[in-house]
Amino acid sequence: MSEPTANTSIPVFKGDGYEHWNIRMKTILMSKDLWELVETGVPKGNANQLREAKKKDAKAMALIQQGVADQLFSRIAGASTAKETWDTLRIEFQGDSQVKSVKLQGLRRDFENLKMKNGEMIGDYFSRVMSIVSQQQAYGKAVTDQKILEKVLRSLSPKFDYVVPSIEVSSDLSTLTPVKLMGSL
Repeated sequence: MSEPTANTSIPVFKGDGYEHWNIRMKTILMSKDLWELVETGVPKGNANQLREAKKKDAKAMALIQQGVADQLFSRIAGASTAKETWDTLRIEFQGDSQVKSVKLQGLRRDFENLKMKNGEMIGDYFSRVMSIVSQQQAYGKAVTDQKILEKVLRSLSPKFDYVVPSIEVSSDLSTLTPVKLMGSL
């Protein structure tokens, strides 16, 4: 019997959109029980354990290599482990802690300045909000559901002015999820 995730299509990273590619690849690697190996490297062990770990490492590395466009492949071609491959891409496209800090600052500003445009569909606005949130999370910044809800409720277009107070009164914002809020709106 084949693996349940055997038909998972591998997203191809072409140089931009690293944050989204990173999340998708991490999920694929986790589904194949390979993420821990990518994150921590090949563990030490007896000969059988080491052989099995190296085999899993090669599978993880193959998946990561499949997920990189040909024009970027040369950047990872010299890597000898999945961890080294992953770290090479992460450092180049996400940056070190200083670069992450600068990018997070920009994303925080984008999040704070975000407002729903007149005539914009609620689904489109939620997509813009969640795109910024997922980028922040990819850089290691946790964003709570409550913070997302509060941001959305105070930045909706004026046509929602009559709905917001009723949602705030009828719902506990500490337990409401962004998906439920979107459904309510």
